[in-house]
Amino acid sequence: MDNTTWLSNHTGSFAFILMGLFSQSKHPNLLCVFIFVIFLMALSGNAILILLIHSHAHLHTPMYFFISQLSLMDVMYISVTVPKMLMDQVMGVSKISVPECGIQMFLYLTLVGSEFFLLAAMAYDRYVAICHPLRYPILMSHRVCVLLGSGCWFLGSVDGFMLTPITMTFPFCRSQEIRHFFCEVPAVTKLSCSDTSLIESLMYLCCVLMLLIPVVVISSSYTFIILTIHRMNSAEGRKKAFATCSSHMTVVTLFYGAGIYTYMLPSSFHTPEKDMVVSFFYTILTPVLNPLVYSLRNKDVTGALKKMLNVGAVSQETVK
Repeated sequence: MDNTTWLSNHTGSFAFILMGLFSQSKHPNLLCVFIFVIFLMALSGNAILILLIHSHAHLHTPMYFFISQLSLMDVMYISVTVPKMLMDQVMGVSKISVPECGIQMFLYLTLVGSEFFLLAAMAYDRYVAICHPLRYPILMSHRVCVLLGSGCWFLGSVDGFMLTPITMTFPFCRSQEIRHFFCEVPAVTKLSCSDTSLIESLMYLCCVLMLLIPVVVISSSYTFIILTIHRMNSAEGRKKAFATCSSHMTVVTLFYGAGIYTYMLPSSFHTPEKDMVVSFFYTILTPVLNPLVYSLRNKDVTGALKKMLNVGAVSQETVK
């Protein structure tokens, strides 16, 4: 590789081309409108959930604290990828500079990594609530919740700080076309003309740790929860416990399943088309599903929403 190619990577003269979802679609404009609607639904759904949790005192509990953190992460990481993708389609531009690509990659890795650990913290919260209800206020005090939440954000940022610099300092002397709709590590790594075994090994190690540790916590928590529920005498208590846990397990299955496919399966299982579909699912669709999963099946949240809507209706009538 000559020096001019390497230098162009680290100056403003080099830019990637995001091939994206629209190049694969027969109706790109219709797909653009569809994704825009999903984006608005994700923003509004998660924003309303955060507002409800913070404005209603009876929702100031550890479980809802973690749900509000999950909604915040969803809002942020759908905003990292979708606005750029939609603007490129509208403006007819598909380029992204190396610094922009690096920033997008870092933010995405940080947020996804943080969510992996947050889902584990939520499982632990449910374990304490169901298996140790009398000690719950002590074991899950506000200080403990803040520490767990901060730890999730910190561990996610470690993932971003480890993988982003290594990936973005590779020499890119092959095609500039990223067969993806954002700068995801595996898609960018494929463009390098040097040995990428280091980043691939590091990525696999990071993902094993970031998936294995939370999966162990989640599996252990739900094993004890199931045993405790089985011993419950109250049918109403069993129903409430199952309803709460099933919502969480739905989100865990969707998110971890996509993460395992993207970062842990061998390259022989991957094609650019499959990768984009899976990434579309957990990057764009999951932020829409999360507020629905945690609100429609939750009487506390639906009750708070009805109360807020009723207050709004009464206020309008008063003004008239």
